[in-house]
Amino acid sequence: MLARVADHGRVVDALVNNAGYGLPGAYAATRWSDQQALLQVLLNAVCEMTHKALPGMIDRRFGRIVNVASLAGLGPGMAGHTLYGPSKAFLVRFSQALHGETLGAGVHVSALCPGFTRSEFHDANGTRAQADRLPSWLWQDADTVAAAGYAAVEANRAVCVPGAANQAIAALCKILPDDWVTALISRPARKFRNL
Repeated sequence: MLARVADHGRVVDALVNNAGYGLPGAYAATRWSDQQALLQVLLNAVCEMTHKALPGMIDRRFGRIVNVASLAGLGPGMAGHTLYGPSKAFLVRFSQALHGETLGAGVHVSALCPGFTRSEFHDANGTRAQADRLPSWLWQDADTVAAAGYAAVEANRAVCVPGAANQAIAALCKILPDDWVTALISRPARKFRNL
């Protein structure tokens, strides 16, 4: 893909790694090929695209990279969507490491960690009915989330959690022990994740 961009005499100054989906259900009840495909999209593709675009950004001393992680990457692992949260946690740490590596190089790297966002995500993974039962205060629209990600990468903030409710949840995940957070959300999470 980047070769085609170069063939047209263009460069990549901004990269938004936003491809992703969830795979609900118990890990042992899924096929490995499905889990492997999930990891390809959530991890390998992000790392590969970033690795290919970053050197040119550094050479030009300008670039913006937004890795769309998730609020799920800031808390303990949960049953169901078994690899989703850990993959998003990886993206947060990956973004923080790249942020540190590129300081002063004109390249800004941010991990965007939204919570529930109105999009086709829940339609694609078959959890729309469960998602629609969640309280409205948990939801943000995609434009608001995108604007927060843009502002964060322009300000060169390593991690962005958009929305007051999500920021409160992220703060609780930092200060409360993992087993407390797990106990608080495991019952609703089990219903939501088709377990």
